[in-house]
Amino acid sequence: MAIDQHSASAKDFLPTSAEEARARGWDELDIIFVSGDAYVDHPSFAASLLGRVLEAKGLRVGILAQPDWRNADAFRSMGPPRLFFAVSAGNMDSMINHYTANRKRRNQDAYSPGGAIELRPDRATNVYTQRCREAFPGIPVVAGGVEASLRRVAHYDWWSDNVRPSILTSSKADLVGYGMGEDVICQVADILDKGGTIKDCRKLRGVAYLLGAKEELPDHPFTEHSGDGRTMELPSFEVICEDKLAFAMATRRVHLETNPHNARRIVQPHGDRRVVINPPALPFSEAQLDKIYDLPYQRRPHPTYKEEIPAFTMIRDSITIMRGCFGGCTFCSITLHQGRTIQSRSKESIMAEVEQTAQAHDFKGTISDLGGPTANMYRMHCTKPEVEKICRRLSCVNPTICKLLSTDHGPTRELMSEARETEGVKRVHIASGIRTDLAQRDPAYLDDLAARHVGGHLKVAPEHASSKVLKLMKKPDPGDFDSFAERFAEASARAGKEQYLVPYFIAGHPGTGPEEMIELAEFLKGRGYKPRQVQEFIPAPMDIATCMHYAGLDPMTLKPVKTVRRLRDRRIQKAMMQFFEPSNWFLVHEALLAAGREDLIGKGPKCLIPAQPPAEAIAARKARKAKRDGKGSPSQKSSAGSDRQKSNRRK
Repeated sequence: MAIDQHSASAKDFLPTSAEEARARGWDELDIIFVSGDAYVDHPSFAASLLGRVLEAKGLRVGILAQPDWRNADAFRSMGPPRLFFAVSAGNMDSMINHYTANRKRRNQDAYSPGGAIELRPDRATNVYTQRCREAFPGIPVVAGGVEASLRRVAHYDWWSDNVRPSILTSSKADLVGYGMGEDVICQVADILDKGGTIKDCRKLRGVAYLLGAKEELPDHPFTEHSGDGRTMELPSFEVICEDKLAFAMATRRVHLETNPHNARRIVQPHGDRRVVINPPALPFSEAQLDKIYDLPYQRRPHPTYKEEIPAFTMIRDSITIMRGCFGGCTFCSITLHQGRTIQSRSKESIMAEVEQTAQAHDFKGTISDLGGPTANMYRMHCTKPEVEKICRRLSCVNPTICKLLSTDHGPTRELMSEARETEGVKRVHIASGIRTDLAQRDPAYLDDLAARHVGGHLKVAPEHASSKVLKLMKKPDPGDFDSFAERFAEASARAGKEQYLVPYFIAGHPGTGPEEMIELAEFLKGRGYKPRQVQEFIPAPMDIATCMHYAGLDPMTLKPVKTVRRLRDRRIQKAMMQFFEPSNWFLVHEALLAAGREDLIGKGPKCLIPAQPPAEAIAARKARKAKRDGKGSPSQKSSAGSDRQKSNRRK
């Protein structure tokens, strides 16, 4: 489907070529962003957001989006940057972007035009950095984004199934800016612009760097917000490759040093070199965040694109109101990247963006989302800053909601009200996830949500039904979801609406064995839920749950955790969540027999599957066998050939 760029022209965007730079009267660029994503000039896309921030400082910025990485030619196309290359794999880790939980290649890249695959390499940060080095030796390279951020220390890598060293050693970037990068990248630019060197940037918060074999660890550069001022040494890369207990202890230390108000510097030896990780950047104030989001984004893809970019289509009419998350879910990377402190925009800044969106020629009347990582954490904060500065708790809501946490939904309700009353706006949906435990603390919020901001279905993420698993996830007990479901139904009835919850659950999470999956299946059966989409646990780098998966230990308690390692066992867990699908009968039957739960097989009201396999199950098994034997049907072979032809055309 072609995209309508309306009156947008290249001059309204950051330059993506030497020709576009010259059209601005620039004969040289100060900074060149290399990104694995297509260039969409919208604040939800990192290269655009950071590029606009630097542009506002008077710097000349170019964007090299999804360059051909097979040689260095594309990296030379805009000339050498005066200050540095800024390299990012994009808004996602490139391996998660490319592969499913079962390590199979995905058939779409949401951040590429037309959803085309293979427009970025695996481990894109490493490849892009190498090509920048080849193109212009001696030009500093600063890596950032989710991929670099979550791989700044030695980490378990699901796709190679081993422990990999810090991305600083594999990419050979001069510096990694981790977390949200606006403050870091501006300070790096200032230092280099004033004649400083890339080594002078090692004194900044939010950066990681690699010491040379003969370099001494510099004095601790931080006198404020640095805990007790100590430097914490992690077990070396070589040690954690051999010792899973050491790996768990390293994971624990990294997570305990994430509060920017008291985090200490971390050092991890890699052979005869050391990775140094400075404390995180401090949270932005409301005014600072407003300044970032009020910049002149075009809010659309660069006009050279002729096909839809799926990720942009999804967020084009959404509004980011805050960043950060204090939930601390062990399988989620948001807290590690965006921080635990909620940083909120002002109502005035948000409403200005709502009005701008409503005035767009192609706006259809619906704000698709008013949220962030969690929609109902807007303006929530610790009521005692002096306590927050010394707190090392990893979640403000688990195992219980902290008594010092402000859970007032008033600002959120006020924002929702003003947004839906904006001229040109017909509906305002809340599509970001909401914390059900927080929402239940404000009946007025729940009433407002059900009456005016849900289009028939509300997505929520209880994640599991086993208390044991939920404890490992740092999620509320199953009773919380049941309570929320009841209150949401009541609120919908008061609004005169028939609405439903769409709950999300995870298969394969650490702590989940056959008994826990059967418990979840019974939970779904008893409540009439038939999830059509199933999340499968992906061990993302640095997550606590990833440590549980790899080491078999909870890093916070060092207690053993059972894990699912074999792909077949993961398939069975997924099938248990969709026990109602006839094609899953044999896998579910196998699991129930192995667990001694024959009582769930048959015609009884609590039974999950019938006693005999349905015809669809037999047909599905035959089809799988034929595929394994290389005897796919003619239609399957034709489809496969067509897919190969499409892939070749894209290349």
